[in-house]
Amino acid sequence: QVQPVEFGGGLVQAGGSLRLSCAASGRTLSNYGMGWFRQAPGKEREFVAGISRSGASTYYADSVKGRFSISRDSAKNTMYLQMNNLKPEDTAVYYCAVTQRGWSSEVQMTYDYWGLGTQVTVSS
Repeated sequence: QVQPVEFGGGLVQAGGSLRLSCAASGRTLSNYGMGWFRQAPGKEREFVAGISRSGASTYYADSVKGRFSISRDSAKNTMYLQMNNLKPEDTAVYYCAVTQRGWSSEVQMTYDYWGLGTQVTVSS
């Protein structure tokens, strides 16, 4: 069983930056593909970014390309989402997801474990 935990959410002004982290105890995250999803009020949860088990492959939603960067640090057993040039429409609860597959995807049902989420609020 993997229990991901997200850190780093908060309130930031438009144009600012935040870095989210995802860690998990008891399991080596480098064995898994991982991803970030988000859910804004009144909207469905959507894919943001994904990273393969090795970290060699990354994927992004069109809405965040060029602004967000996903990475992982095996030594720290942690995945990150660096978010730059934040916009009010990025306001959402951000979730870390882990898949037993070695690669990540946009499809939520391919993920086996989910964190409880962290709130990101971007003010205009």
